[in-house]
Amino acid sequence: MRVLILGGGGMIGQKLIHELAKNPQINGQSITEVTLVDAFIEPKIPENSKFPITSLIADITNKETCKKLIEKKPKLIFHLAAIVSGEAESNFEKGYSVNLDGTRNLFEAVRATGNYHPRLVYTSTAAVYGGPYPADVDDDFILQPSTSYGTQKAIGELMLNDYSRRGFFDGIGLRLPTICVRPGKPNAAASGVFSNIIREPLVGIETTLSVSKDVSMIFASPKSAVGFLIHAAKVDTSSLGTQRSMIMPGVHATIADEIAALGRVAGDKVVSYIKEAHDPFAQKMVEAWNFPAFPAARARSLGFTCEKTFDELIRLHIDTELHGEIPGQKS
Repeated sequence: MRVLILGGGGMIGQKLIHELAKNPQINGQSITEVTLVDAFIEPKIPENSKFPITSLIADITNKETCKKLIEKKPKLIFHLAAIVSGEAESNFEKGYSVNLDGTRNLFEAVRATGNYHPRLVYTSTAAVYGGPYPADVDDDFILQPSTSYGTQKAIGELMLNDYSRRGFFDGIGLRLPTICVRPGKPNAAASGVFSNIIREPLVGIETTLSVSKDVSMIFASPKSAVGFLIHAAKVDTSSLGTQRSMIMPGVHATIADEIAALGRVAGDKVVSYIKEAHDPFAQKMVEAWNFPAFPAARARSLGFTCEKTFDELIRLHIDTELHGEIPGQKS
């Protein structure tokens, strides 16, 4: 089975290819080849893979590029490529070019290929929703995004529904929670603050809390995000009908809850590395989300799972990224 991963140079794309390299079967089918694609960097290839991996720099805003990526008719496509929330808000043209036009270019390349019907896993976002919210939000809650990123992803979901309905591919959309704790360095995502206030203090680096502590969000770990993607490649889509996207399970927490969990797991010294400095732009972005709990009943009924507490998310980051150590306790 050939696999195509768009956005393969990003954090989730890299963790996905490493997991596939370790476990090279999906639904009993062996992976025979993977193409990793990213617009900005050549994706790293894991060592000791049991199947060949091609790494490319390619731009899905170019229609001809998308056609070439589909030439080998990959049976499974993971569409992770996107301009993240903060950058999509600050650079209107770039956000729409990649998140909307690039997505349609991909879908059209698949449609134009004869005798071809792949599974296409599309990463969407909880930002397709918008307030005011009821106490719980389910998959039928109206899409009324309050950011350009959420709007672009919502349009992508509607296209996913329609192209699947018309039989051009078998699509499934995952409205991802905020992935936390993200390894590496801060990026342009407005949601980055939720990881920054955990990741940097754990290694003894001061970080800025730029938004108020009562802001709430839905969280899942990078491990769960990869699990969502792989499970989406396996799940029976016959029950999805014309609504192909759904919110993924996650842990509901405020920033105050995050900080309390950090204190329980790592201690007060680590918490002391968080310094408050209000940023109106960041505050406006996260207030537009400020999500209530998402039961994610539809996803859970299909077998999608994640962590249960924010403490688990922190401990998982310590174990996987810091080798079980907390340098911030020793600084």
